[in-house]
Amino acid sequence: MLSPKDFVRDPAAMDRTWSAEEALAYTRWIATGHYENFHVVSFLLPKHLHQDFYNVYAFCRWADDLGDEIGDTTESLRLLKWWRGELEKMYLGEASHPVYVALGPTVCKHSLPIDPFSNLITAFEHDQTVTRYANWDEVFAYCVNSANPVGRLVLGLGGYSDPQRYELSDATCTALQLANFWQDVSVDLEKDRVYLPLDLLARHGVTVEQLYARRFTPNFAAAMREACQVARELFVKGLALPPMLDRRLALDVTLFSRGGMHILDKIEQQGYDVLTARPYIGKGERVRLLLRTLVSFALRRAA
Repeated sequence: MLSPKDFVRDPAAMDRTWSAEEALAYTRWIATGHYENFHVVSFLLPKHLHQDFYNVYAFCRWADDLGDEIGDTTESLRLLKWWRGELEKMYLGEASHPVYVALGPTVCKHSLPIDPFSNLITAFEHDQTVTRYANWDEVFAYCVNSANPVGRLVLGLGGYSDPQRYELSDATCTALQLANFWQDVSVDLEKDRVYLPLDLLARHGVTVEQLYARRFTPNFAAAMREACQVARELFVKGLALPPMLDRRLALDVTLFSRGGMHILDKIEQQGYDVLTARPYIGKGERVRLLLRTLVSFALRRAA
């Protein structure tokens, strides 16, 4: 099995014909072999949806890696354009890449539209040329393509496609994206990306140069506190979504939301200093979050 970066550099892999079974095994490997704060598919999800989640995740992982792991902007843009072409071929019934061979039946079974997939590719293309965001409007506009489509795809796998659930899902996904940004401020600096709104930093007397110098100050802490509060408010809005979902899908969505909020808690606990230490959720903490989620659902059901 090859990671996306290695796959596109291997002529034999690029030219190979993949059977349905091989393609499903490949997306399963992609989905279960990459570190995340939480596993892509947990035992909470209905088993009949596991492979579909693997297939959708593999698409996202590939698009992400083509944008972030290639190491050359021009080549990343070329590969993302190719990836979009492969997506369009899948919707015409002409899939050849293993991810699309696996994803095609999922798209048909759940009537998933092309737009969320296409929007995600747009976000990764955007990352190649835009590295600064003037204000919250620009950050939120980016999240429309980078985060919200994921939630809409998850809803689609669960059989939901109504505007009310979409709105709440968008709030949760934007909040998760922001929590990830604030967790990875230093990581993104290595990629010359600053997702904190420039007007937020300026209002608190923080310059981009100070960020790159990893200079933690009370002013930066104040800016991060405000940024975390914006994410928290979106998480709170999105908490209305799980009661509107199938119980097992609701558990999984709640777990991801709690994980995102816990990241914000960790940032607060370290005094908002994400420049010198990256907050993360350890295995023990993940287990405790899972247990708390299960207990809260059990109590709600009993009530």
